[in-house]
Amino acid sequence: MAYAAGVDVGSTQTKAVIIDEDKKIVGRALTDTGANVVHAAQNAFKVALEDAKLREVEVEYVIGTGYGRYRVTFGNEQITEISCHGRGAVQMFPNTRTVVDMGGQDTKAIRVNEQGEIVDFCMNDKCAAGTGRFLGAASMALDIPLPDLGTTALRSLKPVKISTTCTVFAESEVLSWLGKGKKIEDILWGVHQSIAVRSAGLMRRVGVDSEITFTGGVSRNQAMVKALSDKLEMPLNVSEDCHYMGALGAAIFALDRIKTSRRPVQPSKPEAEVQS
Repeated sequence: MAYAAGVDVGSTQTKAVIIDEDKKIVGRALTDTGANVVHAAQNAFKVALEDAKLREVEVEYVIGTGYGRYRVTFGNEQITEISCHGRGAVQMFPNTRTVVDMGGQDTKAIRVNEQGEIVDFCMNDKCAAGTGRFLGAASMALDIPLPDLGTTALRSLKPVKISTTCTVFAESEVLSWLGKGKKIEDILWGVHQSIAVRSAGLMRRVGVDSEITFTGGVSRNQAMVKALSDKLEMPLNVSEDCHYMGALGAAIFALDRIKTSRRPVQPSKPEAEVQS
């Protein structure tokens, strides 16, 4: 049995996935990235190995991805997170043609073909207003843990309109609405809707085709799923493993490398035979 791994080093969290030759996930890990990126990658891989009950030598190929992919020092290769999220999304949801990857620092809109190859993409690399960081600013301003933001927002009956397009000023606007007596759930639903508007705009730039798969850490936020689905007027593919999509895609690329290396080399034809 062959095993391959992908390690996705994100700005806030590091994910690792180990798959077998049937592309089944046998081990996974999720850890905080922290200041020591090299240690985060090593630790996530170690935890994934323990989860899979495997030894490191049993994993034949490892690919690093994410913003810290070059810090996966034990890896065999590095591939961009855009390619890995596209490949992982199509593996998990075969009819995926559009991927939205929302992480802590950026949001990417990706269009893929049926093989998971990238057709087009764009990202909001100049502003964090449509990312998890924007939610983090609201979390700090309202003193509500990040995991509770979604469930709180879904209780809203009259959302406020968040006008700021800058994460730096998000906290001020949230506190301003709070000072005006607005309910916390209405403020938070307004924040989620604001992010959804920006994310939907990115997706329309690359083209919203067929099924949409939501990946990245923010995909676990139920309110964000609903806000984005409402804005696009389409359902989104989500699962408990969507947070691991980049690592899964990297692991699939790693498995490709293993299978390629095992293909028998075709003997070259004799020169006389070629000439005839």
